Amino acid sequence: MCAASCGLDRTDPVSSVSVLARLDPTTYGRHRLHTEGCVWVEKNCYVDIWIEVIHALGLEPRAVLPFTAAIDFEGDQWTFFKPPHDELRELYGLDVQEMNVWRPLIEHALEHLGAGRLISTEADAFWLPDTSGTDYRRQHTKSTIVLNDLDLEKRRLGYFHNAGYYSLEGEDFARTFRLDTPPDPTFMPLFAELVRIDALVRRPASELLALSRSLWRRHLKRRPASNPVRRFQARFERDLPGIQERGLAYYHAWAFGTIRQLGAAFELAAANLEWLTAEGVAGLAPATLAFEQLSAANKTLILKGARATNSRRPLDGAALFEEMAGAWERGMQAMEPLL
Repeated sequence: MCAASCGLDRTDPVSSVSVLARLDPTTYGRHRLHTEGCVWVEKNCYVDIWIEVIHALGLEPRAVLPFTAAIDFEGDQWTFFKPPHDELRELYGLDVQEMNVWRPLIEHALEHLGAGRLISTEADAFWLPDTSGTDYRRQHTKSTIVLNDLDLEKRRLGYFHNAGYYSLEGEDFARTFRLDTPPDPTFMPLFAELVRIDALVRRPASELLALSRSLWRRHLKRRPASNPVRRFQARFERDLPGIQERGLAYYHAWAFGTIRQLGAAFELAAANLEWLTAEGVAGLAPATLAFEQLSAANKTLILKGARATNSRRPLDGAALFEEMAGAWERGMQAMEPLL
């Protein structure tokens, strides 16, 4: 049973712990970056959880997004963009450190959630009910969630994942925490991080704006030296026949790491610029428009690519890639005055 396999005493009074106790999965209001009006409702599992955690803390997640504009094409994927931990600390006072998972995750969760610390951890989406219709009870896929509210007796967990805040229970709870699983010396613990919020900083709007603009200057200096969309186009044209041979499942995995990351990153970059503009920063409209066009063009590309893979017909994407490459150039040039 759970208590024996986890080394926990069922009579232990600390069996229910919560960090943000006010959150209710049935009434939770996700951030606007995850509403249906977005081009990419879900970006990637790591940046998505940070958008929602920052939002749930009553802070502005758009302020930390300039890092998205520095992504590059890495050969078989685009940068899997994540908010730098030092910038989470700089803007919000959040402290993120790797957690040494030296004992069962459930024990770490009771310890740290009870002390007011969130835990970000890799998890198997097979047991995450919010992925119903895709991975849930269909395929084992690694994702990242944030543990917030845990009740060991009721076997219930409140967690952040992708575009919102959810709960799981019963078998999903047991499998997520490996409660009824015999000891396995070959099992490698999943990666996890501790998130301390005890030094949370609520900055005045003017201060947050200034910090966000400084992040733009930092990341624009790190942007690719050459247009990465051009390099992506060359690889896409070379790889498409092989992708078509492998079929739609392979295409979807490939497209997540390439097209989705490029499109989602620049949707977030544009969202930051829209926020800066709404707060009174002038001159950002040209870059905002260019980044929005780049994001939308990738949505077109991902659909065209799926159809081409399914039909195994050639895809002439030259005009679309030209539009995307031009948008990247225009956006970067428009941001030059910030340097």
